[in-house]
Amino acid sequence: MLAKIRDFFDSRIQPGVRLADARQSEQALRLATAALLIETTRADFHVGRDERRTVQELVQRQFGLSRDESEELVSLAEEEADQSVSLYQFTELVDKHFSAEQKVRVIEMLWRVVYADGHKDSHEEHLVRKVADLLHVSHSAFIRTRHQVETELGLV
Repeated sequence: MLAKIRDFFDSRIQPGVRLADARQSEQALRLATAALLIETTRADFHVGRDERRTVQELVQRQFGLSRDESEELVSLAEEEADQSVSLYQFTELVDKHFSAEQKVRVIEMLWRVVYADGHKDSHEEHLVRKVADLLHVSHSAFIRTRHQVETELGLV
């Protein structure tokens, strides 16, 4: 598993970065963010194609990756999410290294994944709330971001 992650980052994202350095790098943050998005797709116990496609598109756009790079990153994030026992390993990186604005952007991305299938499940909302708490995103920003996404998607 670690070899796959190292190979991905070394060959695709930033050649020459060692995995030990990646914990403090953009690459580790990308992987952590993608893993949070993957966890959101799983919150309602049904991962649809629309959710998976939304994750891939969000990762591609957010991090300026090619389609192949974003697909590979999402695959790695799925493997990481499969191996994880909690959200903390992902939220810890994001909380420590992202600005307040970047954290709100992560919450916005999570809401976009929630609504990718056209509706919000209570398990999905709970997960986004939990991530927002772990990232120290205020309740008002959490609500404001949800309303923003709902409005943009024509759900309100």
